[in-house]
Amino acid sequence: MHSIIRKFWQQFSKIFLSNLIVILTCFVLLIASGYRIPVHSASSDLYIAQKIDLGQSFRDLGVDGSIVIYDKNNARFYEHNPSRNTTAFLPASTFKIFNALVSLETGVIPDDVAVLTWDGIKREIPAWNRDTNLRQAFKDSTVWFYQVLARKIGYPRMQQFIDRVGYGNRQIGTAEQIDRFWLEGPLQITPKQEIEFLRQLEGNNLPFSERTLELVKDIMIVERTPTYTLRGKTGWANKVNPNIGWFVGYLQQNNNVYFFATNLAMSNANDAPKRLEITRRSLKVLGLL
Repeated sequence: MHSIIRKFWQQFSKIFLSNLIVILTCFVLLIASGYRIPVHSASSDLYIAQKIDLGQSFRDLGVDGSIVIYDKNNARFYEHNPSRNTTAFLPASTFKIFNALVSLETGVIPDDVAVLTWDGIKREIPAWNRDTNLRQAFKDSTVWFYQVLARKIGYPRMQQFIDRVGYGNRQIGTAEQIDRFWLEGPLQITPKQEIEFLRQLEGNNLPFSERTLELVKDIMIVERTPTYTLRGKTGWANKVNPNIGWFVGYLQQNNNVYFFATNLAMSNANDAPKRLEITRRSLKVLGLL
């Protein structure tokens, strides 16, 4: 029995050693030829992100600001001006996304077509001077409409939802500021925090019903084609100098989702269209749209 085992082991050792020599020889030849074993790591992600220049559109259009794009499937950020992307600003009309969610959830407004009557006060944007509904007011960014909703929601409920979601710095001031805390402060949010909020919205991970979430997502659609759907909301904080311009949202394309937050220092109204233009150019740099 021992002799059988010894013969088996000797034969096995010869086969193992001969194969090991072949494997090691192949490995050495591969290394000598310059081949490198591919390794996926955080550093390789960083290298890829650094090679993509999202700053060119800012330079071409002559505007200061930042953009951050998050690739959901690959868990990868692309950024221009990272320090600005972690700086807090007034959310301005990007807050209409949150305001619409709370208004629908609390029943302050029943749906997207219920009309509120214009108060007759002439405002600087003609589209605001009319009766309107949640969907159209979102498209026109009608300030007075969402101010009415905020007053109907009331300070206690608004603060509760702000805290539950963890929106921005969570500060909405006093009860007297209920209809302007997102326009004048103290509420602030960073571009990175906008991305996190949008990720929760897209994934239905916010404390709202499915009906509310799906309705607001539908209201947010800016453009839909056979190959992609673009959702977003602009914002313009004109109580600060320079003015702050926003465009935040997400693109669904190629079975993936790309979240974005564009933030500009706007010197005048001529810079307003650059919010969307820079976003589109940046997405095209990534081979999208």
